[in-house]
Amino acid sequence: MSEIHPSAVIEEGARIGEGCRIGPFCHVGAQVVLQDGVELKSHVVVTGDTEIGAQSVVFSFSVIGEIPQDLKFDGERTRLRIGARNRIREHVTINTGTQGGGGETRVGDDCLLMAGCHVAHDVQVGDRVILVNHASVAGHCVIGDDVIVGGLCGIHQFVRIGRGAIIGAVTMVTNDVIPFGLVQGPRGRLDGLNLVGLKRRGTGREEISALRAAFRTLKEGEGTFHERAEGLKATQSDLVRELSEFVSAQSDRQFLTPQG
Repeated sequence: MSEIHPSAVIEEGARIGEGCRIGPFCHVGAQVVLQDGVELKSHVVVTGDTEIGAQSVVFSFSVIGEIPQDLKFDGERTRLRIGARNRIREHVTINTGTQGGGGETRVGDDCLLMAGCHVAHDVQVGDRVILVNHASVAGHCVIGDDVIVGGLCGIHQFVRIGRGAIIGAVTMVTNDVIPFGLVQGPRGRLDGLNLVGLKRRGTGREEISALRAAFRTLKEGEGTFHERAEGLKATQSDLVRELSEFVSAQSDRQFLTPQG
């Protein structure tokens, strides 16, 4: 039931779902699982212990599931799991995990990874994430749902980016980003909230007002940044509580904080 071009190489053991389309000169490794309706354009490499979810499309010259670019990697068996309905454009690279990072790289559902993006070992990408052309996400990062990372951005290893945040183009992000934050600049600074993204997702006016008030508290309130965030937990706003809990969670990085 699948269409496989005669020039494609499908190694013995690969599992190909119904309705898949595999174009010219693709290479699919022995441990790969392609769920129903996956399409590989021409010259795609999918290797390693990799699973790609249903109805995803991978464009030409992408390399999916290759070993990590980590000198500590010693050939251990690790995994890559990609969800459904993703669009992975030309020249994208996504690596499997490492033993020291939990062994698994994961991409959620309905993401768009534009041309030339890189997702490194042990990264956890949520649903509906957009990585714009040539964005690079280093190892062990966590990217929440509905995040947009602008073109030519670099995300430092171990950074967490909270749900609904937006990173402007040509930005280097070295510290954690609060949910719904707006970050921009050559060395990323937290300049506000992703109001456009909130409105596009239908967030109500009261919730947006509560987030704006919370941001002012984080920027101008008494005490340290973490103390200000802790004080927000008593709010009635679900989104503000989410922001506060994100700041309180365990992290290997500091936070980008609002600038005066």
